[in-house]
Amino acid sequence: MKQLSVFILIVLFPSLLLAQDDLMNLLNQNTAPETNYTTATFKSTRIINGHSIERMLPGQLDFRISHRFGMLNSGAYNLYGLDGPANMHFSLEYGIFNWLMIGVGRGSYEKTFDGFTKFSILRQSTGVREMPVSVSVFTSAALNSLKWTDTSRTNYFSSRLSYTAQILVARKFSQGFSFQLTPSFVHRNLVGTELDPNDLYAIGAGGRIKLSKRISLNAEYYWLLNANNQYMSQPIYNPLSIGVDIETGGHVFQIMLTNSLAMIEKGFIGETTGQWRHRDIHLGFNISRVFTLKKYPQKKQ
Repeated sequence: MKQLSVFILIVLFPSLLLAQDDLMNLLNQNTAPETNYTTATFKSTRIINGHSIERMLPGQLDFRISHRFGMLNSGAYNLYGLDGPANMHFSLEYGIFNWLMIGVGRGSYEKTFDGFTKFSILRQSTGVREMPVSVSVFTSAALNSLKWTDTSRTNYFSSRLSYTAQILVARKFSQGFSFQLTPSFVHRNLVGTELDPNDLYAIGAGGRIKLSKRISLNAEYYWLLNANNQYMSQPIYNPLSIGVDIETGGHVFQIMLTNSLAMIEKGFIGETTGQWRHRDIHLGFNISRVFTLKKYPQKKQ
């Protein structure tokens, strides 16, 4: 009897293995291939001053407050800029679709009102759909509401307006490092003198290094391509900013040092007059608080 059992086992064992392989192949055929999209390339919708590739999810509202103190080189009497003069900007930014967010804001810099849209074209992914980078398009308009300095001439409403268009190209190389390039175009309907260009072109670069689960080090730089200070009414310089992101639940708190006082594209790209080498540096912060106004079912990506 024992010999018969051994004989049966020897005969049936290969068949059992083949049946197991057929079952695994059937299960693999029934499993749909997936595309895995990259998330959290940056902690916030801003790298520091400029927009990052990140967007608000549908139904989420981001209330954001940004503040820049005076210059560090203003000395101890002015508490190294903490006494001012300072600038602030607040905004409401809302996710409409998975690929689209909008925002409106108001800043003390030139008493500016601004609005923007940011929509996704490509998303970094692996799996069935391989995409090495994420790409979004950002457009904004800003309205300078300062009183006219010369009321004797004809002042047009259109002269208050400026526009920005950017392409955001970002890649999350690893859990600890992300990088973004931002070709930018800024148009000002009205400039100081005929020496100043109405159109400005720049290339921005920004990166993030993750220091811990909730803290990261960020840097951002915009290189102006057609700004020639020799022929302009006032010198402007490339904005450079270095900061730290601290995530605390629904808040993202950003602390930075920057030579730019403005917090919208028209200002920090085209009107930065401070230089790091002269310590024309502003201490500043951004505070972001996210509220969920509507809950949408998240589609499996």
